[in-house]
Amino acid sequence: MIRRLSIGKEHRNAVLRHAESQLPLEACGLLAGRDGRVEKVIPVRNQAQSPVRFVMDPYEQLAAFDWIDSLGLDLLGIFHSHPAGPETASVTDIAEAAYEVVHVICSRVGMQWTLRGFWIENGQATEIPLLSADS
Repeated sequence: MIRRLSIGKEHRNAVLRHAESQLPLEACGLLAGRDGRVEKVIPVRNQAQSPVRFVMDPYEQLAAFDWIDSLGLDLLGIFHSHPAGPETASVTDIAEAAYEVVHVICSRVGMQWTLRGFWIENGQATEIPLLSADS
């Protein structure tokens, strides 16, 4: 279990830019790095094209996995947005979590975006700290 995830300002902003660019739909992507520190944000197309659900495009997802492996990085997280909330992992997020990684939820309250990290296991989502790191 990853107990915390370190994500620098540059990477945090990349996640938020992708979330903003996909409005009103949910955005999604992968976070790669080493030792719990994000080194790369990889946006992936939301095949569901939905404002309340995401399904990663399988071809883009597999290409991203190959790229991550080729550089010797680890898959640290999956991110997606909740343009209209909630700020936590939803029932669907918990039910469909398929990877043992940090699930980062980007939610928008008014015009302000927030990022929160969750470890999902055994039908439960436990919040974990997203630490600021120099990028």
